[in-house]
Amino acid sequence: MKKRKILINGAGLGGLAAACCLMKAGHEVEVFEQSAQMGEVGAGIQISANAQHVLRDLGLGPEIDRVGVRPGAYVFRLHDTGEEIQRFPLAEAHEAANGAPYTQLHRADLHDILARKAQEMRANIVQLNKRATHYVEDADGVTLHFADGTSARGDILIGADGIRSVVRAQMSGASTPTYTGDAAWRLLIPTDKLPPNILPPVMSVFMGPGGHVVCYYLRAGKLLNFVGLVETDDVAEESWTLKRPWDQLKANYAGWHPIIQTIIDTADKDQCYRWSLFNRDPLMDWSTKRVSLLGDSCHATLPYLAQGAVMAIEDGAVLTRALAQCADDTEALDLYQRNRIERTARIVRQSTANRTLFHLHTEAEIRAAFAKRDEGAERNKWLYSYNPLTVPLV
Repeated sequence: MKKRKILINGAGLGGLAAACCLMKAGHEVEVFEQSAQMGEVGAGIQISANAQHVLRDLGLGPEIDRVGVRPGAYVFRLHDTGEEIQRFPLAEAHEAANGAPYTQLHRADLHDILARKAQEMRANIVQLNKRATHYVEDADGVTLHFADGTSARGDILIGADGIRSVVRAQMSGASTPTYTGDAAWRLLIPTDKLPPNILPPVMSVFMGPGGHVVCYYLRAGKLLNFVGLVETDDVAEESWTLKRPWDQLKANYAGWHPIIQTIIDTADKDQCYRWSLFNRDPLMDWSTKRVSLLGDSCHATLPYLAQGAVMAIEDGAVLTRALAQCADDTEALDLYQRNRIERTARIVRQSTANRTLFHLHTEAEIRAAFAKRDEGAERNKWLYSYNPLTVPLV
């Protein structure tokens, strides 16, 4: 296999996962991060079997098991009565069907695991305070330039720099996000402050008019993750660190189930975060001769299918395999893109469609919609069953 020097712009979950995959295959990798320190904000993240294959192949399974929670099922409920409308099993059933477990973690925990792995494989692999400005391709390689006047040179550049990707902007122009009409509340509540067993150890989705709530446990059950989606004309920043008044959160969920009220009432009133959600059409061409993209930079998705980080992890594995399969750099990037575009676009569009499913405005509509579909069987059929380490690349 041809060994390359690969530059990665962005040290988020996708960039670090790709770096680990590429180094495991023998490539020389450098990662550049514009922030002054490593880390992740946010709260819960869900990693289904399709990404777990990659993480286990990197030897990270035990660490993920140590800090994660394996939910017993995915349960859909009515927003006010809590009546169960549909469920599909996870835990042992998910692993038996798809070959790897379904795990819920704190984003910061997963980022820390990936960062430690990358640094074990190559000391000082991540260079901080490196804000990329542009890149220059030529016949022999690509040069990435930074705001501090320095530059880095390699055979291939991968833009893993998220929704505001500098690499994507140069390649395809600035993205034009469209406000979805939704905003997302984010809370983390220590479970010792809540009534015992307030929710079973499952993924609980409460669906109602104009919004839904997702709750699940993190860190061996020590934290409850609450994500509340509401329809609103109050457009704010697309930022996970934007605080909003607790009173507004409480008002958004007036009339919802007592469990939801208890969680909101227990929350730290100074730690309520809400950000606006924007839709972006997935790119259908994200590679040049020596530059390509992965993760949110090319297929940012709404949080209605829990596959944003999963897609980025899949990307890194498929990219690594494409480079092994092709001696020519351009052919390798084309093979990678060709084998990722259809799947990632389908996930982005299905996630958008789930927004409608979860926000139906009457109980009758919800019952009718779920009577027509088996959500678990559908996801196992095409989503979770995908293995980026073994799927044929054509």
